This record gives sequence, structure tokens and C-alpha cells, in this order.
Amino acid sequence: MAQLGSFTYSLSHLFSVSFLVFIFHCLCFRFSFVAACSNSTEEQHHHHRKWVGPSGHKVITVSLDGHSQFRSVQDAVDSIPKNNNMSIVIKIAPGFYREKVVVPATKPYITFKGAGRDVTVIEWHDRASDRGPDGQQLRTYQTASVTVFANYFSARNITFTNTAPAPMPGMQGWQAVAFRISGDKAYFSGCGFYGAQDTLCDDAGRHYFKECYIEGSIDFIFGNGRSMYKDCELHSIASRFGSIAAHGRTCPEEKTGFTFVGCRVTGTGPLYVGRAMGQYSRIVYAYTYFDALVAHGGWDDWDHKSNKSKTAFFGVYNCYGPGAAATTGVSWARALDYESAHPFIAKSFVNGRHWIAPRDA
Repeated sequence: MAQLGSFTYSLSHLFSVSFLVFIFHCLCFRFSFVAACSNSTEEQHHHHRKWVGPSGHKVITVSLDGHSQFRSVQDAVDSIPKNNNMSIVIKIAPGFYREKVVVPATKPYITFKGAGRDVTVIEWHDRASDRGPDGQQLRTYQTASVTVFANYFSARNITFTNTAPAPMPGMQGWQAVAFRISGDKAYFSGCGFYGAQDTLCDDAGRHYFKECYIEGSIDFIFGNGRSMYKDCELHSIASRFGSIAAHGRTCPEEKTGFTFVGCRVTGTGPLYVGRAMGQYSRIVYAYTYFDALVAHGGWDDWDHKSNKSKTAFFGVYNCYGPGAAATTGVSWARALDYESAHPFIAKSFVNGRHWIAPRDA
């Protein structure tokens, strides 16, 4: 009986100790979990506070007469170190700079500042069918006179041109890009973009174009960017038939699209205002003036066999001018009301509140 009592006491004591150890581990886990969450929250706040933007400011000058730091724009870009973290303005004097320029992804925060879009011009002449250094055809995206892969690029008061002649409808290999933007959060003000087929490659990322002039004939704004064009002139030089915008959105989850707000559509036609390059292409015009050049129907579904008319989003809101009525000429082009148009006419469409200064919107 004494042995049994001793055994019972030992068992009870062992259970008590085990229970206390269990409680201790639970408390330790709880405190470590709370600490981890707290640290994670602090790290998130700390990370948010430590958002890395440009640090410092620098001006680089370019002119053709040799009285500046560089004679070519590309030389000025090449002088900037990789992983740049300064706000750098490349101030470009009047002149025609006949060169191909590339701004790599490792060089953000660069601004091209011209002396006016009528006097400062960067131009080249490549076409998609031309051969590159490797002997292969360049294809469309490699023809750009200026290509920007970097984030936080901006350009002011300057023109970008591809001088290749305009093709007739149906001609192959004549795509000739003046400017390609593939970086995120790019801003353009008072710029000119001149070309014919595929003038402006609005490739990828969020972009804002303000008071720009864009000229071309066929799909002269194209790509899968998420971009707003505010108070721009879209000028057609189409000789028989042309089109303004071709958007490449491929799935409904993508937030990409082209929206044109307060713009003017001028020039020659007939002209489609948008074409469904991607299955879920998205293009909206609001408060935009259309000259009498819009083609019958206004929009094109690209290949007439992929049922893009059922998946594309083409919308018009409060547009005017002699060609405006034709922009709702097909049943699948939507006449938007304010509620459905609003997401496309505020700068929040490109998350602009976070990276576009109020004075620049």
C-alpha cells in the first residue's frame, strides 16, 4: 500500500511538472509569436518609411556644338552609373540628334529635357524588316529610335521621330517605332512622337502623357501599357485607311488599358479609333474631339475570328465633334455613363497619386 501511494504521488508529481512545462512552452510560443508579429509589423512600417526614391540631383548637358558635356544623348546616358539613385536631368540643347538611344533598366530617375518639341529632336530610321548587327530582321520592338526600360523615366519638351516613310496598307515589315516605353511610372509632358506605322510603343508599365502630340498612320499607339493620355493631339497621316490605338491586354485580370481624356483626333482617314490586338483589349475615350475622319463602325476586332468583340472593352464618354457619332458605330462599343467612365478618367487609373505631382497631372 505504501508502495502504491508512493507510485501515485510520483505519477501525480510527474504529471504536474509535465503540465507546467507544457504551459511554459505555450506561453513562450505565444510571446515569441506576438514578438514576431510585432517585429513584422514594425518591419513593414519601417520598410514603408524607408521607400527608396532618388537621393540628390544632377544635371547633364548635351549639345551638338560641343559646348556641353556631351555631343550625343546616348553618351550622356552611358555616363550615368548602374543602379543610379539620383534624380538626373539630361538637358538637351536644340538640334536634330540622329542616333539610337537606349536607357537600360538599371538607370531609373532620368529626365530628358529638351528646349521645345519643335527644336529638340531625337531621330532614327529603322524598320522591322531591316537587318540588325546579327543579320536577323529587327522586328517591330527593336526599331525604336529611343527605348526606355528604366522606371521613373520622364521627358519634357522634346520630340522623338522615326523617319522611315509611311507604308501603304498591307505592306509588310514597315513597322517603325519612334519611342518604346517598357519601364514603370513614366511621365511625358509637351513631347512629340512622329512616325507612321507603330509610332509609339506603349509596351508595359504605368504611364502618363500630358499635352503631347502623337502622329502616325496605322496602330500608331500600341502595346499593353496602363496609360493615360491627357489633353493630347492624336494626328493621323493615313493615306487610305488607318487606326489610332491597338491594345494588347490578354486576360481580364490585367489592369492595363489606354485611356484618352480631353484629347483631339485630327488629320486624314478613314480611321479606326481602336483595334483589339489582345483578346481583352481595353481602350476608352472621354471628353475627346473627333474630326470627320472616323471609319464606319469606329472600332476593329483585329482578325474577325477570335470573338474579341465579346471580350474587348471599348468605351466612349462625352466625346464630341463631327466624327464622334461613329465611335459608337458597333454594338460592342460602349457608350459609358459617368459611373462606368470614372475609373478611366481619373489619374488613379495609373495610380498617379503616388508618383505624379499635382502640378503635373
